[in-house]
Amino acid sequence: MSRHSTAVNARSATYDIDPVYLNRWSSRSFLEKEVPEDVLFSLFEAARWAPSAYNSQPWRFIIARTKEERQRFYTFVNDFNRKWCEKAPVLALIISKTVRETGENRSHAFDTGAAWGFLALEAVRKGLVTHPMTGIDFEKARKTLNIPDEYAIQALIAIGYRGPKDSLPPELQTREQPSQRHPLEEFIFEGTFGQKLAGK
Repeated sequence: MSRHSTAVNARSATYDIDPVYLNRWSSRSFLEKEVPEDVLFSLFEAARWAPSAYNSQPWRFIIARTKEERQRFYTFVNDFNRKWCEKAPVLALIISKTVRETGENRSHAFDTGAAWGFLALEAVRKGLVTHPMTGIDFEKARKTLNIPDEYAIQALIAIGYRGPKDSLPPELQTREQPSQRHPLEEFIFEGTFGQKLAGK
């Protein structure tokens, strides 16, 4: 993970955690370099082992690796995201199945979010970067990729090797750095909503 060590230098955790969590951040600069298949599929292997309610595994990934496939995906990506994501060698649309045999699957998005998290962390381990985006035309994506109605579109992710910051448009170069996070006491409540943690 040495190529990602700068994130650890820019971030600090209040409690002891593995550096992989600090090293994961959403870069927009990508090298136009192909990701070997065994490396790429290891990310989806990690996603495969995410937890899900009733082991329903509602996540699905539609990937674009060839130039032709990526061109098809670009048709539903907004202009801002196209500025940077066109260099990424892999795009993956994350969708989730909203029903199971017994009816509605209320945890489909929650479970699929866990799969995305596993994928993103494995990407760091493999020396890759990922950047999720919802700046896409969801309905156009559904029509373009023939996605059935029982699947919800969650996000599009760019996958690849990190490129130099100066390869981005000037307006994006200042944003090309690891972001910080809110302190724990801002998002953990104790007992009831809004109740601060004892001693904090």
